[in-house]
Amino acid sequence: MVTEFIFLGLSNSQELQIFLFLFFLIFYVGIVCGNLLIVITVASDSHLHSPMYFLLANLSLIDLSLSSVTAPKMIADFFNKRKVISFKGCLAQIFLLHFFGGSELVILLAMAFDRYAAICKPLHYTRIMCHNVCVGIVSAAWGIGFLHSVSQLAFAVNLPFCGPNEVDSFYCDLPRVIKLACTDTYRLDIMVIANSGVLTVCSFVLLIISYTVILITIQRRPSDRSSKALSTLTAHITVVLLFFGPCIFIYAWPFPIKSLDKFLAVFYSVVTPLLNPIIYTLRNKDMKAAMRRLRKWNVSSGIKS
Repeated sequence: MVTEFIFLGLSNSQELQIFLFLFFLIFYVGIVCGNLLIVITVASDSHLHSPMYFLLANLSLIDLSLSSVTAPKMIADFFNKRKVISFKGCLAQIFLLHFFGGSELVILLAMAFDRYAAICKPLHYTRIMCHNVCVGIVSAAWGIGFLHSVSQLAFAVNLPFCGPNEVDSFYCDLPRVIKLACTDTYRLDIMVIANSGVLTVCSFVLLIISYTVILITIQRRPSDRSSKALSTLTAHITVVLLFFGPCIFIYAWPFPIKSLDKFLAVFYSVVTPLLNPIIYTLRNKDMKAAMRRLRKWNVSSGIKS
């Protein structure tokens, strides 16, 4: 029986691995600092205590957690000749990836609903997106993520692994691990597509329809706030495309390409969690103003001390 899996990694070239180590280390530091900065800014600034920024802080927390499942192990493995993970560690990666991924999917849907309520139902916004509703949405996001990850783990935990144990990637994910099982996995592949793939595609279509309705509403009701709403929507749509694009190809695309899968895996686990805070801070005047206030407060506190 297989007790460990070996990652083939991104490259066998020693020189390239040193470059990739520095590259991904810088990216991961940026992910930690950027997402923590958003969480701290939203929590500390009363001007940002609104549903949209509450959901944004949770999105940043999930992005940080999602990247931390794979990035530290990948960075450390650049200096290991044998990139090994235990069987239980592999299952833990699968569980956590789908836990945080499923939670992020629900948060992105909630953010689209929040913008719909703010733009299409402005008079009822405070009643629709009250504090209890926001807390309920976030609790549901973590709960749905947990149920989704348990359902994914159920596919893999009882599979017989008795032969090949090389995973052609830098982390464990269900589609790659299933292929190593000593049994016919055709039905399992279909179940993975039906579970993760269909869920991802349906959510993506729902989000596109929601944002289309919002954009039509903005065009029909031009006002002074239209440009600000349009800028916010552009940031949201960009994040949705960055998150769902790789997910659709990894879990729903029936003809996987190994080199493309590796690139999308890197993009999904390292690049997107860094781009999210950049997109939301650079395109959001309220966030930039709040960060300036936080910096001034830190400077004044340092002078007083």
